[in-house]
Amino acid sequence: MSSSRTGRPPTQRVVRQPVVQSPRDKRDNPFVRLHARARRAWDRPLTAYYLILGGSLLIIVLGLVMVYSASQITALQKSLPGSFFFRKQFLAACIGAVLLIAASRMPVKLHRALAYPILAGAVFLMALVQVPGIGKTVNGNQNWIAVGGSFQIQPSEFGKLALVLWGADLLARKQDRKLLTQWKHMLVPLVPVTFMLLGLIMIGGDMGTAIILTAVLFGLLWLAGAPTRLFVGVLSVATLIGFVLIKTSPNRMARLQCIGATDPKAGPVDCWQAVHGIYALASGGIFGSGLGASVEKWGQLPEAHTDFIFAVTGEELGLAGTLSVLALFAALGYAGIRVAGRTEDPFVRYAAGGVTTWIMAQAVINIGAVLGLLPIAGVPLPLFSYGGSALLPTMFAVGLLIAFAREDPAARAALAMRQTRSARKRGGNPREPRRWNTMRRRAPARTSGER
Repeated sequence: MSSSRTGRPPTQRVVRQPVVQSPRDKRDNPFVRLHARARRAWDRPLTAYYLILGGSLLIIVLGLVMVYSASQITALQKSLPGSFFFRKQFLAACIGAVLLIAASRMPVKLHRALAYPILAGAVFLMALVQVPGIGKTVNGNQNWIAVGGSFQIQPSEFGKLALVLWGADLLARKQDRKLLTQWKHMLVPLVPVTFMLLGLIMIGGDMGTAIILTAVLFGLLWLAGAPTRLFVGVLSVATLIGFVLIKTSPNRMARLQCIGATDPKAGPVDCWQAVHGIYALASGGIFGSGLGASVEKWGQLPEAHTDFIFAVTGEELGLAGTLSVLALFAALGYAGIRVAGRTEDPFVRYAAGGVTTWIMAQAVINIGAVLGLLPIAGVPLPLFSYGGSALLPTMFAVGLLIAFAREDPAARAALAMRQTRSARKRGGNPREPRRWNTMRRRAPARTSGER
């Protein structure tokens, strides 16, 4: 290498590489940040607690509004005040709120202790329905007991809660003793007691409630880890019994033939209710005709405030209102599944799964019937339709889910931390009694002159 004129060694030129700008960090994307923030919020310990509490309260409040709107014409047709059904539903909601708060504050041991008394009381009342002079027939089904005045109860609704609590306690005790590996311990006495409840219900002719109880039974067996052949066997027997009951009843066959009907008089049976439910949904549009402006509730749509309240909701609130109701039920179902999946207590897992199966199955059957996808089973939309007998046990069941969500160790720690933070904001140590600030100044400490 030749030397330079100054005698110094030549310096090598540094070839500058072109600066390549790095791609924009994905974290700077607002949509990515929003997705990450939503995912963190979704995975928080108290998410299920807030979903159950907030979702159920919104469903109940919206249901009260729609009951008031859908029942006015029916009340006036019966020479009653326009707010008659709303006042009864509001009273039931107030009583249900007390039950919900009580259930959410009860320990798990007390819930298990209440399982057998609730089951015994439900069986007694369901048998009392069939006593002449005590049981009352409504819409062809004898499933009611008059308690005085215009108030009456339907004991089969309490049978759902009884089956969930008793079945969860039974399966939890057998799991602790490691007996669920044997098929006879998994089926007995769960299946016979369920069939007894189904028999008491079917004597009165209530096919819809029987379907809900069957769904709860299958949910409990699924959570207990029933083998596929055992599950298929029980499902086959239940399907066969259901087919015989439907085939031997002209009323049930007529309801089956109304699936997908678009003309009330198109077939050999009258599909008036099913078709006018579709008319109500179709006339609602995107945002509905307005609250209270339904046309179908003016004598065209039977049971507008009970079984077909979802159709009136679609007509008055439109697609936006119905999708909001579906979203609230979806959030409630997800929260119930999350509670059942994250717990280590077998009773909590079975009870949470049973309650979630009960509410979701009943909502699917009711909404499916209104949409014309399922036969009309005569079951109300849980927490939404008119009916105190259906609202009270359902709100108690929601209180169970809230109690189970609070019992989660991570949720319990988050609640304790939140209480500590709120105590610190008020000032002072949370373990010490609170000191109230006053306008009086403290005198400075004086030391004695003696040493």
